[in-house]
Amino acid sequence: MLASPAGGATQRVVVGSKKFTESYVLGEIAKRVLEENGIPAAHRQGMGGTIILWEALTQGAITSYPEYTGTIREEILKTRGPTSLERMRQELATRGIGVTGELGFNNTYALVMRRERARRLGIVTISDLRKHPELVVGVTHEFLERKDGWKPLAERYGLKMRDVRGIDHALGYVALANGTIDLKDAYSTDAKIAENDLVVLEDDLGFFPQYHAVFLYRLDADPRVPAALRRMEGTLSDARMIQLNASAEQTKDYSLAASLYFRERGTQRPASLAANIARWTARHLLLVGVSLLFSIVIGIPLGIWASRPGFISQLILGTTGLVQTIPSLALLALLVSIPALGISPLTAIIALVLYGLLPIVRNTATGIQDIAVPLRESAAALGLEPRAQLFRIFLPMASRSILGGIKTSAVISVGTATLAALIGAGGLGEPIISGLNLNDHATILEGAIPAAVLAFVVQIAFDGLDRLLIPKGLRLRANRG
Repeated sequence: MLASPAGGATQRVVVGSKKFTESYVLGEIAKRVLEENGIPAAHRQGMGGTIILWEALTQGAITSYPEYTGTIREEILKTRGPTSLERMRQELATRGIGVTGELGFNNTYALVMRRERARRLGIVTISDLRKHPELVVGVTHEFLERKDGWKPLAERYGLKMRDVRGIDHALGYVALANGTIDLKDAYSTDAKIAENDLVVLEDDLGFFPQYHAVFLYRLDADPRVPAALRRMEGTLSDARMIQLNASAEQTKDYSLAASLYFRERGTQRPASLAANIARWTARHLLLVGVSLLFSIVIGIPLGIWASRPGFISQLILGTTGLVQTIPSLALLALLVSIPALGISPLTAIIALVLYGLLPIVRNTATGIQDIAVPLRESAAALGLEPRAQLFRIFLPMASRSILGGIKTSAVISVGTATLAALIGAGGLGEPIISGLNLNDHATILEGAIPAAVLAFVVQIAFDGLDRLLIPKGLRLRANRG
C-alpha cells in the first residue's frame, strides 16, 4: 500500500474503521497522526465488521485499522485462554501484520438494560437474567456468532432466553429505548450508555475478556507508519474515549471529535453540507455511470442471445435472474472474499454491474422476441444478411423495450450504489451509514434525499433519451396506444 521513500513517490496510506462510532473516531485520529508525520493518509469509514477489515488488511486494500486485543485473540487468532500482547504480535507477524502497543483504554463487551426496567426486575448481574427467560434480547449479528459472544455467554451463565434477535448496533439502542427489546450488547466506552441512562450488568462470572485498543498495520508498510501510530500508545483513558465518542455523536462529525484528542477545539472547520453532498454525489455518479456502461455493453449482447430459443437462452435468463435473488450485502461479502478484488471501488462496480444486467437482458430479449413474424419475413425477403437484419430492423424495433430496461437498471444502480460505502467506496451511502451508526435521522437524510433526487433525475434524463434514440414511428405508435 505504501512505497518506501527510497522507492520513489510516497503513496497514500489507507486507514480503515469498523461500523461504530469509536472505530470511526480512532480512524480519524490515526489519519491525523499520520499526516502530522508527513505521511499522506485517507480514512475509509465504516467498512463493516472484523472479518471484512481483517481481510482488507491482509489483502493490502488498507494499511491499518483499530482493533481490540480480545477480538484479535478470539476472532482472528482463534486462541483459547489469556494471551499476552507479545504472543499476539508473534502470531500476527507470521501473517505479515504488526500491532502497536495498547492505546490505554479497555473497551470490553457489556450487557445493558434500561435502568428503570432493571431496577423493577431486580437485575444487577448477568446471573440475575436466569430468572427472566421472558426478556427479549437484541444483540448485534457479529456478537451472536462470536466465540466470546451470546451463545457461549448464555452457556456459561445458564441463560435460557426464548427470544434472541440479531439487530444493528445503533438501531439496537432505538429498540431498547422504545421497549422492543429488553437487553442488548454494548461497548463499555460507548457514550450512549450514559446518554440513554442504561445500566451495565455486572459480569459476575468474569466471562468477557479484556479488549484493549491497539492498531493493526501491515509489516510491509513504510516504517514511518507504525512509528507514527505508536505515538498514540497510552494516550487514551476510558473516560477520555467516552468523551470523544460522546462528542462524535453530539456533533455528528468524527473529525471534529478526533480533534479533541489533539486539544484543538474549533480549529478545524468541517466542510459545508453543500460541499459534502457535491462530493458524495460525484462519487455516486461515477460508480453508477461506470457500472451502467458495463451493464449495457454486457447486457445487450446477452439479451440478443437470450432472444433465441434454446438452452442458452434459458441459461442466460436464469443466471441473471439468480443474481437478483442474492441479497446485496451477501453479494458484496462474496466479492470481497475474492483476493483479486477485496475492499475496493472495483468490487462495488462489479456488484452493481451484476445487479444491473437482468433488466437489460430481459428487456432486450423480450423486445426482439415481440417483433411480428410478418416483419421478420419481410426482412428476410429483402435479402438482408442476419447481421443487417439485427442492426437495421430488429434492434431499432426493440429500442423502446431496450431503453426501458436500461432505465430500470440505472434507477436500481442509484439505489444499490449506496451500499458501496460499506466497503469504503464512497458515494451517498456514506451519510446514510453514518446516520444509522449515530441514530441520527438528519444525517441519514443527507444521503437518502440526494439519492432519491438523483434517481428522479435519471428517470427524467432517460425519458429525454426516448426522443433521441427511439425511431419516431415507434414513439407515435406508442402514443396512439
